[in-house]
Amino acid sequence: MTDNETGLEALYARTVLDIGIPPRPIVLDVLARELRSGEPNFNRIANTVAEDVSLSAGLIKTANSPFFGFRVRARSVAHALTMLGIDTASKAIAAVALRNAFPPSPTMERFWDASARIAEYSGCLVDLLGVREGVHMDDAYTFGLFRDCGMPVLMRKFPAYKHTLERANADAERRFTNAEEDDFPTNHAIVGCLLAQSWSLPEEICQAIRHHHDFLLLQTGAASLPPASPRLIAVAQIAEYIHQQHSGMYHTQEWRKLGPSCLNLLSLSEERLPALVEQVLLASQARDDT
Repeated sequence: MTDNETGLEALYARTVLDIGIPPRPIVLDVLARELRSGEPNFNRIANTVAEDVSLSAGLIKTANSPFFGFRVRARSVAHALTMLGIDTASKAIAAVALRNAFPPSPTMERFWDASARIAEYSGCLVDLLGVREGVHMDDAYTFGLFRDCGMPVLMRKFPAYKHTLERANADAERRFTNAEEDDFPTNHAIVGCLLAQSWSLPEEICQAIRHHHDFLLLQTGAASLPPASPRLIAVAQIAEYIHQQHSGMYHTQEWRKLGPSCLNLLSLSEERLPALVEQVLLASQARDDT
């Protein structure tokens, strides 16, 4: 990174402090301490989570979701923690807390629904393609949920941000984040990375959030990133492509810019893509029907 780039990163970081990233939930501190202890106290964690009705409900709902496919249903926070494991549970709790950090609205509901579907497809893709570079299903699922988490922060701060998004979605040449920086002193990838870091998500997820629109970096193999980060980006980009093609709800130019590099990173040919899309949709439908 050049001195100029370092200076810009520092400027962005100062700007983001003024934008107002949601504070890290206390329960995540408890989870982090327990994970570091080597002998996590499930009762302490369960009691902390149970103090928040919304987090409790969200964790139990996650454990019972078709995505994980458990044969038994979680009926308590403690049971959900046992089923998921503390590492996966901590990511699930972070995802619930993220959604709770923003006031509900029709726009936000559509945003969260799309993020959830992309997260689900990302997990399905890892299940189909196998674990590589340490990327497991729950890692891909978590990244799918948090990938664009900087957008709600910017939406809340800047009323005109929705117009910027429209222009960024239509830009077929430049990085998505360049269009954001035309109007604001930062972009959603930087904001999202800082949020994820402040919430202590794994660094490979944070760096994937930071660079998920950087098609020039991905074209060169993204060797400067943690090995898992490019794979997370590639999986989620294909998941977004599937969601856009299947739902028909919205379209961007990101597949045109990022698609070939993402296929290459996953050692996939373009000819294989239609069959893979069909497999993901079938797997997703099977989970929904469970």
